[in-house]
Amino acid sequence: MADYKLGLMEMKFAELIWQHEPIASGELVKLCKKEFEWKKSTTYTMLKRLIEKEIFQNNNSQVTSLISLEEFKAKQSEEFIEEEFEGSLPKFLTAFTSKNKLTEKEIAELQKLIDENRS
Repeated sequence: MADYKLGLMEMKFAELIWQHEPIASGELVKLCKKEFEWKKSTTYTMLKRLIEKEIFQNNNSQVTSLISLEEFKAKQSEEFIEEEFEGSLPKFLTAFTSKNKLTEKEIAELQKLIDENRS
């Protein structure tokens, strides 16, 4: 399974790619120089990391995503719940609601989600 944990700059870089994809790798280098003051080697090192994490690909100098930002966030959430709450959504919700009370709107949204996913 791919690792979807990213550091702050990896996340900013990933968001930049998602925002501009598809993007030529040369254009990505220019964009990163402007946005982050990175050298070409820094951009390619960071890109390599995210390719290894199976988030992006670089084919024929064209950088595109393998998963969307929404899919990425869902996978991050799944990993977090798996690691921190033994994969149990009820354990996560119990921990979350012990300090953060749900609004009526949130309860209704959760109930709708439960009803839609009943077998």
